[in-house]
Amino acid sequence: MTVRIVGELLALVSACCFAAANITVARGATGKEQDNGAFLSILITALMAGGVWIAAGQRGGPQPGPASLLWFAAAGVLTMFIGRVFLFASVQHLGAVRASAVKRLNPVFSILLGVLVLGESIDSFTAIGMVLIFSSFAVLVRHSLQAAGAARAAREAPPASWQDRLKSLGFFYGPVSALAYAVGYVARKQGLTLTPDAAFGTMVGALVGALVFVIAARFVDSYRTSLRAAFTCFNPWLLAAGVLSSAGQLLYFAALSHTTISRVALVSSMEVFVTIFLSVIILRKTEQLNAATLQAAGLGVAGTVLIVLH
Repeated sequence: MTVRIVGELLALVSACCFAAANITVARGATGKEQDNGAFLSILITALMAGGVWIAAGQRGGPQPGPASLLWFAAAGVLTMFIGRVFLFASVQHLGAVRASAVKRLNPVFSILLGVLVLGESIDSFTAIGMVLIFSSFAVLVRHSLQAAGAARAAREAPPASWQDRLKSLGFFYGPVSALAYAVGYVARKQGLTLTPDAAFGTMVGALVGALVFVIAARFVDSYRTSLRAAFTCFNPWLLAAGVLSSAGQLLYFAALSHTTISRVALVSSMEVFVTIFLSVIILRKTEQLNAATLQAAGLGVAGTVLIVLH
C-alpha cells in the first residue's frame, strides 16, 4: 500500500468520524437551549492529542519555541473555541445534514485567505467551484426561510424580519465556524512550520480553547451550562460526539502527512454524504431530508471537487 493511499484512507476515516459526530451531536442535544457538548469535545481533544504526543511525540524533535506556541494558541482559539463551538451550535440548530452542507464553505474561505493573505490567484475552475458552494448555502437559506414563513402563516403570527429568521434558524453559526476553521488552519500551518508536531500543536490549541471557553462562561449563560454539564451530566451521545470529532481532527492531520491537501479535501468532502446516510438510519424521526437539502449537498461537493482538482 502506497503512502498516498494510506493518506486517502485516513482522510476517508476522518470524514466518517466527522459525519458520525454530526449525528451524535444532533441526537444528544435535544433542545436548542441545552448543552451541545462543545466544551466536553474540546477537553477530549486535549486528552487524545496529549496521549498521542506522549506516546509518539517525544523523539528528540525540534523543541517548541515562543513563536510556534503563539501560533498554536491562536489556532486553538480559532478552531477549538470559535470553530468547534459554532460548529456544534450549527448542528444543534440546523440538524446534522444541513450543518454538514453548510460546512462546505470551508474551502471557499481557505481560497479567499490564500488570495488576500498569500497573494494567490483564482482560476476559472476555482471561481466556478466557489459559486457552486455559495449556491448550495443559498439553497439551504432560501428553503428554510420559506419553511419558517409558512409555519408562521399557519399560526397567523406576524412576519419576522429576515435577520431574526436567519438568526433563529442557526445559519449564522455555520459560516462563522467555517471562517474560523479556515483562519485557524493558516495559523496552525505557521506553527507546524516552526515545530512540526501535529499532536503537540493540537494539544496546545485544545488547552487554550478550553481556557478561553471557561473565561467566556463567566459572561455567557449557555457556556456556563455547557461547562457545568461536562462535569455533572453524563450524556453518552455527546461523549461519543467529543470522541468522534477529536478522532476526526487527529486523523485529518495524519492524512495531511501522507498525501496532498487537495486529495485530503476531496476525500473529506464525502462527509456530507456519509452524514445523509447515517441520518437516514439513526435520525429517521428527527432529521428531515428533502430535495433542497440534497440539492445543496450535491452543489457543495461538486464545488469542492472543482476547487481541489483545478
